[in-house]
Amino acid sequence: MIINLSPVRMDEELLANRKGDLLTLNGEVFDFGPLTEGATLPQAAVDCKWFAGPVERVDGALVMTLALPHGADAPETTRFPQPITVTADGPVSLPVHSLVSALGPNDNIDQEPDQ
Repeated sequence: MIINLSPVRMDEELLANRKGDLLTLNGEVFDFGPLTEGATLPQAAVDCKWFAGPVERVDGALVMTLALPHGADAPETTRFPQPITVTADGPVSLPVHSLVSALGPNDNIDQEPDQ
């Protein structure tokens, strides 16, 4: 599965999980198993705001573009993301939403590192 990402500024975050040809986005499951080699499913046919383009099957792999929400303080790797190749089932590792969400509850971005 190849996921291209189209960054968009929004507060809502995206969680993705893959299981074979199933892709779960924020709890909603999409089954692309019936999509045959060389076929294209237009964006309009997938009723979900997270899809930012068609879904295709190319050389056996699903290829799609998802909207990648990010916060106002998102790092450059989120604002200019590289495509993700997903080869295993499980959570899809997306770029962080924002620098604040990437920090733990006890982290402080203004704090000096321990010496």
